[in-house]
Amino acid sequence: MDPRSPEQNGQRDIENWAAKVDRLHVADDLRTYGYNIEGRRIAGPMNGFGRLWQRTYTADIGTAATPERVVADWRAHFGDYWPRMGRFHGTISAINPGDVAPLTAVGVTTGIMVLYADDTSFTFLTPEGHMFAALITFSCESSTSGGTIEQIRMLLRSSDPIFEALWPLTRRGEDIFWPRTLKNLAAAHGVHNVTVQEHTECIDRRRLWKNWSNVRYNAGLRTIGHTFTVPFRPHTGKSAN
Repeated sequence: MDPRSPEQNGQRDIENWAAKVDRLHVADDLRTYGYNIEGRRIAGPMNGFGRLWQRTYTADIGTAATPERVVADWRAHFGDYWPRMGRFHGTISAINPGDVAPLTAVGVTTGIMVLYADDTSFTFLTPEGHMFAALITFSCESSTSGGTIEQIRMLLRSSDPIFEALWPLTRRGEDIFWPRTLKNLAAAHGVHNVTVQEHTECIDRRRLWKNWSNVRYNAGLRTIGHTFTVPFRPHTGKSAN
């Protein structure tokens, strides 16, 4: 039994959650890659356009490490376990509630906000313009045999009609990206050739046509525009993406 009072437990839980924000802001040293996040709102699954999917990736790493140890490592070195097709930008030394960080995946620069983080899990929300309007949770739990199971679970919609049309391609990309991430994390704890299980379920087949105008924030289009206008923007002394 937890010896702390209900008030202490409540305070601990509050500290695991990000404070409510109206707009996202990127730290000055991340502005080079934060152009598709700065000033944007959070966009959860109900703010998206496409069908609603729940996707889960799991890997059993046995008794190599406890869930707490793996998640502590994952939070401290999150981007280090990504495959080369993606890059987690910034100088965040650990995933903490309220962190806002840019990222680039398959050429699209966007970002995330850390909604929640504790000893065995952390959760991201996506900003307007991201490929998905999504809630993504990274976690570890104990298996019935006493081992540790790594897990990535996503509740997502494509954010706009363009990304919904590209869903077959982005889905294949996710099926490469996240299993490789779990395998890299497992390998860091001495477990090689781990098997990653994937499960996908369509929760809602409706497309939310009221959100079709999300296309104005489309991070793919804005990344292309940003890249081609680099020569025409004033030089700030920082390298451009």
